[in-house]
Amino acid sequence: MGEHPSPGPAVAACAEAERIEVLEPEAGERQPAAPEDPWKVLFDKFDPGSTGYISTGKFRSLLESHSSKLDPHKKEVLLALADSHSDGQICYQDFVNLMSNKRSNSFRQAILQGNRRLSSKALLEEKGLSLSQRLIRHVAYETLPREIDRKWYYDSYTCCPPPWFMITVTLLEVAFFLYNGVSLDQFVLQVTHPHYLKNSLVYHPQLRAQAWRYLTYIFMHAGVEHLGLNVVLQLLVGVPLEMVHGATRIGLVYVAGVVAGSLAVSVADMTAPVVGSSGGVYALVSAHLANIVMNWSGMKCQFKLLRMAVALICMSMEFGRAVWLRFHPSAYPPCPHPSFVAHLGGVAVGITLGVVVLRNYEQRLQDQSLWWIFTAMYTIFVLFAVFWNIFAYTLLDLTLPPPP
Repeated sequence: MGEHPSPGPAVAACAEAERIEVLEPEAGERQPAAPEDPWKVLFDKFDPGSTGYISTGKFRSLLESHSSKLDPHKKEVLLALADSHSDGQICYQDFVNLMSNKRSNSFRQAILQGNRRLSSKALLEEKGLSLSQRLIRHVAYETLPREIDRKWYYDSYTCCPPPWFMITVTLLEVAFFLYNGVSLDQFVLQVTHPHYLKNSLVYHPQLRAQAWRYLTYIFMHAGVEHLGLNVVLQLLVGVPLEMVHGATRIGLVYVAGVVAGSLAVSVADMTAPVVGSSGGVYALVSAHLANIVMNWSGMKCQFKLLRMAVALICMSMEFGRAVWLRFHPSAYPPCPHPSFVAHLGGVAVGITLGVVVLRNYEQRLQDQSLWWIFTAMYTIFVLFAVFWNIFAYTLLDLTLPPPP
């Protein structure tokens, strides 16, 4: 019996791209497009047989004849994709993925494994940019390790919506700090005030059944020195990350670090309260620094070694301050000063969930096996901490400080 020829790599890659789309078409069925879709109309002109594929030569002709309708960097990406298909086939699904901002894993691999290097000048070399364009370019080089991703982000970013999450959280933290400072008549080392723990936002081990405290403690800070560093890191690191990855992803990493911080304290430092947003801040900063180290050659931000050293020194000084404060004689015995363990919980989230988020710009997290592994680990930790808080305090016969 005769053997059927095996499909070419482009056909296989396109089949994989169609398989992982959210709305999967039936086998052998072309993905329908809206009647008004101009890209579908153009594609069909070069695919009269409705096969879903066109030759790379026709594809290049299509791009050249309609280049005025394409962002220059998207055109460059498409040309790289065309040259990466050695068997001369271009899949319509890859075309749709790019033009609709749905970049599947197979689409990225088709480009990264191509035999053609992007030939035009780097984004950093472009001249005559406005102030806003230079800012967007700066953010791209601060956060993204691949030139193709930087160009994609530069063309796609519209500042709508703006980075509202980190700015809103920062403003709320500053507002609550000022309110508490006026109420307590103390701004430096507020945490040493005898009535500091009476605030209903602070996590306290005797009040751990009040679930909101595992999150709201971020709005209480030990003093202006504690708040100042957290605010600076949130704005300098968190805002650019949110501009690139969006409020949903960065908010997820931040909140996961906050919750992990308070739960870690409830397990590892059971008698101590918790204050400050360091859990969320350390999650973001740790993820960003780890992403830079893992993509060292690709990251083109200026003075990256010096800036990493400065960031690590600042984080170490803040962590040292928290450790010193934890073991300093308490202003409200027998309850100790707030714990430093929340910092470590944030770091753990940053180098696991955070790294997966930052390494997959414009990629669907549900397609990443590491995402599911680290999500499962985080879920198991949360469940363990919940049961620990329910049963361990009684089983260990632990003496807790009285409620404030």
